[in-house]
Amino acid sequence: MNDECALAQDDAPSPEPRGCLFALSQPPLMLFLAVIGFLLLLGAVHDLYIL
Repeated sequence: MNDECALAQDDAPSPEPRGCLFALSQPPLMLFLAVIGFLLLLGAVHDLYIL
């Protein structure tokens, strides 16, 4: 089992439980992924429609 996602049994429960996808809700990561996705889309459109 993934240790980063599992909650330890002897730790006190956190007031706000966080799942494995918590990092995806961070604005810098989403901005980075949006830029990478846009560049991939731009490259695909360029390959398809521009000689």
